[in-house]
Amino acid sequence: MRRKRLLIRGKRRGILEMDSIIGRFAEENIAILDDDLLYDFEALLNQADQDAFAWISGTMPVPKKFEAIVREIRAWLERARTTK
Repeated sequence: MRRKRLLIRGKRRGILEMDSIIGRFAEENIAILDDDLLYDFEALLNQADQDAFAWISGTMPVPKKFEAIVREIRAWLERARTTK
């Protein structure tokens, strides 16, 4: 139930870029995130979209508590870009 709730929250972020990035990441990865990353993902969803987008895009330093999940999202984005 928790994963399903996070999947829905990930798809409805508020700004288009975050809907696309976080929503697609959640669709493809929510089922395989371990408990620590799932907790981090949920905490990331509680942050302002502008901040989360800046951390993921690398325009702002990532707070230590979000480093692991942002690293996962960036790696997923890189894999998605190279498989197109």
